[in-house]
Amino acid sequence: MKLIDGKKTAGKIKEEIKIEVSKIIDDDDGAPHLVAILVGDDPASETYVAHKETDCKQAGIISSVYRLNKHITERELLDNIEFINEDDEVHGLIVQLPLPRHINVDKVISAISPEKDVDGFHPLNVGNMMLGQPTFLPATPAGILELLKRYKIETEGKHCVVLGRSNIVGTPMSVLLSRKASPGNCTVTMCHSKTKNIPEICREADILIAAIGQAGFVTADMVKEGAVVIDVGIHRVPSDKTKSGFRLIGDVKFDEVSKKCSYITPVPGGVGPMTRVALLQNTLRAFKSKK
Repeated sequence: MKLIDGKKTAGKIKEEIKIEVSKIIDDDDGAPHLVAILVGDDPASETYVAHKETDCKQAGIISSVYRLNKHITERELLDNIEFINEDDEVHGLIVQLPLPRHINVDKVISAISPEKDVDGFHPLNVGNMMLGQPTFLPATPAGILELLKRYKIETEGKHCVVLGRSNIVGTPMSVLLSRKASPGNCTVTMCHSKTKNIPEICREADILIAAIGQAGFVTADMVKEGAVVIDVGIHRVPSDKTKSGFRLIGDVKFDEVSKKCSYITPVPGGVGPMTRVALLQNTLRAFKSKK
């Protein structure tokens, strides 16, 4: 078994971005600027945005955070988005999810300028992805593709099983791995809550991507020998072995599954860092498209 080290890979990519951004700055061409909008005080969102700020700093990208009250109206949030859309000094804009229940998420995502939608959620960018046109890819699928590429994992002709059909991971992942590209050219099966015989389907997978949102869902008896396993899940569970009283685990039972597979991502330190670094790559791309 070989560990797919997302943290180490993300670090290398940040260094590559930093070198490119340094050259841009030296040429007096400005610098990429990523803005995050955070509504409310959700602890997980606060932590994630803080990580993004650190990532930007390490890569030489300007980072700003708009912290808005959880009681903000939908109209006020849309006005903030419109203001940022019109700011030529901002190249990437993300709205941290989840949002308060009184705000329509689809309306908010559609309000972001497609040229600044570095999360890749805008309907126009999703449509371009479906058609195989150049666009911003959703960060988590983009990060997974980068890992497959950098670890030289063959995908052509392979059977890929994707557990989960969310618009953020499962659905775009199935599209991207079935396209005529590298990585890609897989035969893809997407499983979800209504799929029957999931264990049997998983056992046929050369590449198994777990994004089902259930801690420890994938067990050793669901994985064939030599499979590649990508764990997208992240769950906080109680633990008496850590100072915090909890530990992070994924959708895969790592200890038992890792004994059977050829490659596997850990949790933490696998897909998570690659998701964040994909936002930096998209922000740099957005900056360059304006030059």
